[in-house]
Amino acid sequence: MKKTLIITSSFPPKISGLASYVSNFAKHLPSEKVIVLAPKQKNAEAFDKECRYKVIRKKLHSYLLPNSVKLLFLILWIAKKEKVKQIHIHHTGLFGWVVFVINKIFKIPYFIFFHGVDLELLTSKKIKRFKLKLILKNAQTIVVNSEFSKNKLIEKMENVDNKKIKVIYSCPADFFLDKVEEVVIEKLRAKLALRGKKVILTVGNMNEGKGYPHMIRVLPEILKKVPNLVWVIIGDGKKEKMIVEMVQKNSLQNVVRFLGQVDYQELPKYYQLADLFVLLTHEDDDQEGGWGTVFLEAGASGVPVVAGKVGGVDEAVSHLLTGILVNPYEDVQVISAISELLLKLDYAKEMGEKGKARVENIFTWEKQVAKLEL
Repeated sequence: MKKTLIITSSFPPKISGLASYVSNFAKHLPSEKVIVLAPKQKNAEAFDKECRYKVIRKKLHSYLLPNSVKLLFLILWIAKKEKVKQIHIHHTGLFGWVVFVINKIFKIPYFIFFHGVDLELLTSKKIKRFKLKLILKNAQTIVVNSEFSKNKLIEKMENVDNKKIKVIYSCPADFFLDKVEEVVIEKLRAKLALRGKKVILTVGNMNEGKGYPHMIRVLPEILKKVPNLVWVIIGDGKKEKMIVEMVQKNSLQNVVRFLGQVDYQELPKYYQLADLFVLLTHEDDDQEGGWGTVFLEAGASGVPVVAGKVGGVDEAVSHLLTGILVNPYEDVQVISAISELLLKLDYAKEMGEKGKARVENIFTWEKQVAKLEL
């Protein structure tokens, strides 16, 4: 493998889909061949020390010309010092044009990584599409996170070279496949007052397209069928206040547990205490999520899934095999799917087992990274 500089706008300890993707991807490359250039953030030193590869933290903004020039010289300095032979970009809007210029002058090849919604944003205006066309034309490889995103890219950028496009799915971290000790789960169950309860888990930012209002709307009907139910929510976001108010308005305070952000390493025990994972993803402002790593985290934990059928979610969830795909606007369909998996224990257990096997067979970082042939 050639010495690689990975440039990202999001990296742990920040919790995000992009941060998880980049850190897990880098972890499965030869450590001596990887340097990650990531934004400065508080409490990053401890995480960086645990990384086997080198992490460089800088302020990374390049929308304005002065910032672009600074970033260009920073990347060139790192490339020369570390003998970098290729560059991976995980935020094309911020870094694409700078790396394009470096490639034209200094001939350092680069890989473009798309993660879903970023593709919609980069093709929303004519000038953006023009710049993206040049960046893609000169890229050595274009990496997308699903077949859905690949098709969307081809649709939006008609002249893109299909042979350059590789689908590398975002996978759960390896530790999601490990069994958490029962004593740890029981302690957590007691802490959250979940003993004797059926537990639905949702992990996701409280933003548009995640389906929280849909779940709140149908929850009273589900409680009629499964009265000992608790809904545990991990995440926050700009819609949090609205969602909390909706829960209060529907008198669901005793049913819903808001946990906020949880350390990424701690997530497996929350998945493994759950009976069902639910995230009613849906299209928002003509934007569709290209993927859904949380569904695979649930699968790796042996937990069946109910998911909103949108974008690339049907690649992450195998309908009626590892979970049930629903239309979040069809209340009867959603209520039936959730209630069935909570009440039919053997059916739910079988789905969970198949979800875990599917992750082990297909969606591991080792298998996905190998597809790039770096």
